[in-house]
Amino acid sequence: MDYFEVIRKRRSIRAFQPRPVEPEKLRRVLEAADLAPSAGNLQAYEILVARDGERKRALAQAALGQAFVAQAPVVLGFAANRSRSAAKYGRRGAELYALQDATIACAYAQLAATAEGLATVWVGAFDDDAVAEALDLPEGLRPAALLPLGYAAEEPEPTPRRSLEEIARELPPRR
Repeated sequence: MDYFEVIRKRRSIRAFQPRPVEPEKLRRVLEAADLAPSAGNLQAYEILVARDGERKRALAQAALGQAFVAQAPVVLGFAANRSRSAAKYGRRGAELYALQDATIACAYAQLAATAEGLATVWVGAFDDDAVAEALDLPEGLRPAALLPLGYAAEEPEPTPRRSLEEIARELPPRR
C-alpha cells in the first residue's frame, strides 16, 4: 500500500475480531512509532503494550466505559515522559513537547497498523489517573492516548471531511 492509500484507508474501528495480532506486525507498528519525529529527538514518550484481559478491562473502564477497548487483542498506551523533555526544554517541554512527541508516535503507529492490515481507533477520552493506574505508569509519565489494535470486525464508510478551502489558507506576504 502506498502512503496516500494508507491514509485514505484508515478508519476508526470500534469492533475487533478475537484474532490475535501477529508479533511481527506488532513489532513493525512499534518500529514505526519509534521512527516518529520528536522535539530534540528526545522521544519523550513511552509505549505500554497491554494484552491481558484484566488490564484491558481496566483501560476500557478508565476510557469512560468504552467497551471496545477491552475487545481489541492489543491496546497500546502512549504516555508523555514529561521529565525527559523538561530536562532540555523546561516547562514548555514538560507541558507541550512531551505530549506532542507521544501523540506523533501514536499517529505513526496508527498509520503503520493500517499498512499492516490492522485496525485501530484513537482513544483520548479517559480518566488520566485511572489510565495511569491501569498502565502502572510511574510518576512523571502522563497518559496521552490509547490505541486499541487488532483486526476489524466492521467496515465503516469514510466520514465526511472539511474541504481544503475550509481548513487551509495561504497567508499573504507581510508588509
